[in-house]
Parts: sequence; C-alpha cells; structure tokens
Amino acid sequence: MRSFLQLAVLSLSAIRATAIFGSSVVSPNVAASSSSVFGVSRGGGLFGGNTKDGATVVEEKAETADRTTYPAMTQEEVEEWLGHIPVFAVTDSNGAGVVLKPDNETSVFYFFMSPMMANATLQTLKGSNEDMDLKIAAFSLGKIWFNVLSADKDQEVKLKLPGSDGEGEVTKGVEYRLVPDTRDLMGARMLLTMDPADGEKLKAGGSLTAEDAQAAIKKAMTESPKFKDTFNEIPVFMIAQMRMQKQPAEGDDAEGGETVQLLPMYFSLQNMVGTWQQFMSQDPNASGVEPAINLMDLHELVAKMQEESEIDFRNVLLIPPVPMGQAGPESTSTVPTDDDPMSQMGGDTLGDL
Repeated sequence: MRSFLQLAVLSLSAIRATAIFGSSVVSPNVAASSSSVFGVSRGGGLFGGNTKDGATVVEEKAETADRTTYPAMTQEEVEEWLGHIPVFAVTDSNGAGVVLKPDNETSVFYFFMSPMMANATLQTLKGSNEDMDLKIAAFSLGKIWFNVLSADKDQEVKLKLPGSDGEGEVTKGVEYRLVPDTRDLMGARMLLTMDPADGEKLKAGGSLTAEDAQAAIKKAMTESPKFKDTFNEIPVFMIAQMRMQKQPAEGDDAEGGETVQLLPMYFSLQNMVGTWQQFMSQDPNASGVEPAINLMDLHELVAKMQEESEIDFRNVLLIPPVPMGQAGPESTSTVPTDDDPMSQMGGDTLGDL
C-alpha cells in the first residue's frame, strides 16, 4: 500500500545551513563553576554532585547584591547562535520538502537532529514510493527556528501530489516537527528518573543487572516529568565544570585582550560524557572531580536567552552531535572529520547527504 504523500513547495533552499562552526577555533579545558547554573542538576555519581573543592552546583541563586546581568539576545543573535547546527529533512530532487499526511486532516513535515534517523525515514518512504526521487537535505537550525518552527500555524504553503505537474493547492496548518535523536531523548528521561543508588553503582564501575536495567528503562518511559514527546522536546546537556577556551582568530594579536571561556552545551549526551572522560584522562589535576550534569529543553533555553539574565549566553557554545570515534572518547572530536556525515557536505552550504 502506497503512503499518501504530498510535496510542500517551500523555499527550503533559503534555509540551508551555511557552516558547521564559526571561524573561531576552541580548545577544551575544565574549569570549576563558581555560580549556580540553570537546568536540572543530578547529584552523585554520573549525574553530578560535588566539585573537587567541595562546591556544589545547585539551582539556587547566589546571594550577592552586585550580581552581573547580561542583556537579552536579539532574534538575530539567537539565529546566529543556532546557525551552525544542521538538521535534516526528506526532500524531492528539486528541494521541495516531503509533507506526510497520516490522515486527511493532518499534514506533517519532519526535521531530524540525527542524519541517521532522517535516512531511516528516507528508506521507509522509498520502499513504498519507488517512483519518487527523494533525498536527504541539511538545513540550518538557526534559519528554521523562527521562520518555520516558531512561525504562525496558519502560514500558507503550496502542496501538490507526487509527480503532479499542476500548480498544487495553497493550504494552511502544516505541522513542523523537530525530532531529537532517540538515544538522547532516552538519556534525558533516564537522567530525570534514575535512582541515586543506581548512579553510585555505575560510578563505582559496577553494572546494573538485566532486571534493574529494564526497570530503569520502564521508569524513564513512564515517569519522566519532561521529554515525554518524541518531537519538539529537544534535550540539551551540559557539565557545569566544563569550559572551552576560545583561541584568537587568525591575524589577531594572540597576546591582546582576555581569554574567552566558553560554556559548551551538547545535543549528544554520549559526546559530552566522552569529551569529559577525555579531559579527565589528560589532566592529572582533575582526579576526583565529579561532573554536575545539567539538562534543559532547547525551547526553554532559547526563551531564557531572549531575557535579561545572569548567564552570559553569548559565551555559550552549542555543540552539534557528532559520531563517537570507534576507538573510544579519545578519538572523538567536536570538529567534523572524514567519518562525520556533516563533513561530507561541501560548498558554501552544508549541501545534501
């Protein structure tokens, strides 16, 4: 049975991603957090706790009279902050997005954080629509955040049937869904529901029994207070003690000005933990530092960025998900490599996979 599809004739070429990273290169280093950090912080073991000097990362604000506040970021700044993050969608050979119609009343267009999940959707559609020339295209999250994902639900688009040469029909109410990697979605749920005793067991190098693991997964699926949906709830992970040092751009005076410390935030829990483990193995002074993992929804994060805040979001770096190196965390880099699907996209845009 053929899937009932329509092609949304959207100006998708205008929202292609233009870069994976900015021109500045960053090098990671670990720094202790001196103030509270927003988000959900889990204590003990893998899920946060005390730093080496005994400080605890909590959500309470420091009681100081002279707290520094930073101005809200503009929409243009947020778009630029998200601009290097690629998302993936199924399109036809002309770049028109494939809108799925599960019924006569619903039209859905999917953007995926994971190119592998987008490719799985592509293969499923090709299996039931062999005559359609479909592909995966990459787009800038910054360019679709306000213009597409946060746009008016009554925005008009033109739809036409696959293979049709007609003009199509103008319609409203296309639902745009941003889909996180299912592994990170489950990781977020487990962070919010795992018992401290299980975290301590894993920290000590132990492992959960099959029964305990099944119970933890069931609890994550049924009791997580957030990230219950499989779309439009995008987990963002961070370790409060982790910092990256921004290197001077080429041609700048390396000795001039202050070194900028960036707080990295990750879409991939696996990337973040692997990077942390790499830091720990390379720094003998980091022994005994327990990571304080914080978790937040991307929509909530963007909303906070557009308010006056005690957090300097302009010095926060969002790290796109990259495949873990087969040789372990040491071979994993936040810079795209030949093994990274994102590095295969050439030209002035991210291009197509």
